[in-house]
Order: sequence, then C-alpha cells, then structure tokens
Amino acid sequence: MKKLEPYLIAVIVLLVWFTAPQFMEATAGHIDPSIWLLVLLAMISFLLILGLCWWLLRQFWLVMGLPRFTGVILQFSSLTEWEQLKFTLGLFALLLLAAVGALIAVL
Repeated sequence: MKKLEPYLIAVIVLLVWFTAPQFMEATAGHIDPSIWLLVLLAMISFLLILGLCWWLLRQFWLVMGLPRFTGVILQFSSLTEWEQLKFTLGLFALLLLAAVGALIAVL
C-alpha cells in the first residue's frame, strides 16, 4: 500500500484539478472564480516540489554514503536537551533566512 500511495495522491489531485471548475459558479460572489483554481494550482505545485525535493535529498543522501535517517534521528535523540535546542533553533534560523531571501528575490 505504501508504494501505491504517491500514485493515488497524484490521481486524486488530477481528478480535483479537472473537476473543480465545474463546481465553482462563475456568477457567485465578488471574488474572481479563477482565483480558487490558482490556489489549487499553487497547492499542487507545492506538493510536487516537496516530493521532488524529498526524492532528491534521499538520492544525494544515499550517493554520499551517509547513515540512514533512522540512525540520524536516534543520534539526535541521544543529544542533551540544550544541544537539541541549539540545533533546532539553528535550523529555524536557516529556514527563516531562506524565506527572507525568497521574499527579497520576489520583490
């Protein structure tokens, strides 16, 4: 079932993409009806990019000969609370920096 899960998600996303315009009334409300399709397209694109990045990470991880993710998680659990906090805050700072950089690039 685990191997079929990505394909099932892809089929569901495609069905939603092709059937969504039929359920949205063009005369209802003041919002442009196509905005919901843009939101749906953004979510689909986000999920595709997320899946691609995860796949690339796993491929690079295997090629570089690094330990399995479960081993890394077990090693993280063996750190002291202070070391876990420093590592988590460092990752959060990197994520925040990447988000600010993306906003600067867009603007």
